[in-house]
Amino acid sequence: MRPTTPSMHFSPSRASAVERPVYFQLVCPSTMAGQTVKAVLFDLDNTLIETSRAGGAAMRKTSELLKTTLGLDDNTTGVICDKFKQKLFHEQFDPAAGRSIDDVRVGHWEESIQETVSGSRTPSLAAQCYSMWKNSRLEVLSLSPQIRDLLRQLRSRYKLLLLTNGEAQTQREKVEAVGCEEFFDAIVIGGEHAEQKPFASIFTLCFNTLGVEAQDCVMVGDSLDTDIQGGFDARVRATVWISSAGGAVADGSVIPDYTIPTVLDLPHILAQLK
Repeated sequence: MRPTTPSMHFSPSRASAVERPVYFQLVCPSTMAGQTVKAVLFDLDNTLIETSRAGGAAMRKTSELLKTTLGLDDNTTGVICDKFKQKLFHEQFDPAAGRSIDDVRVGHWEESIQETVSGSRTPSLAAQCYSMWKNSRLEVLSLSPQIRDLLRQLRSRYKLLLLTNGEAQTQREKVEAVGCEEFFDAIVIGGEHAEQKPFASIFTLCFNTLGVEAQDCVMVGDSLDTDIQGGFDARVRATVWISSAGGAVADGSVIPDYTIPTVLDLPHILAQLK
């Protein structure tokens, strides 16, 4: 186990408008001696791209489609959309079952509508809702100019790998939509492998792909359960938690080595890990 110390929060009282507060957990110097960071592993969703924000925008558009087509009020469309989100959250997709992910998610919309509006049979509307939600979300997703510049800067000094959980087609579509392939030495999609984060096997695959050891790597992501726990279990050099709200770590959760509000603050962390 890594030794832990109280979280440190450096936030100058008169910081300029362009400065951002950096939150980080101190690491025992003995864990840093003689090691050089060679690679950075990045999560995708809500780390490099604002997937939650894009999903919200897509859901609002889909809600409008439901209202105009079925003549529903805001509360009823909200119930339908919430049901879809729950089905999405609990989704267990098996490619071997013979249905595509698109078919499965059209089914989520069909079930959500039927469960909310009694006697409704609207397979064509369910397909329209899925198309609206999916395409609207992809249209909103983007890699900001600032993050593009950051990745270019880091790529000149480190090997970079994108490690994202999720169903393969869905994640590949996001990668293509935001055009991030050029910034990485490799892209690993969890849904294309037997195990996803936080399992050690997918981290080992990443290390082997880059030709580095775990101790050479930093893991960056927004999920304590998958990104930070996975990095900790894989024994990477350091884990960096992206917490835009500056949230506290829950009791019993893995403790990240560093916590920052935005990935744009990562260079401050890497500078300490030289």
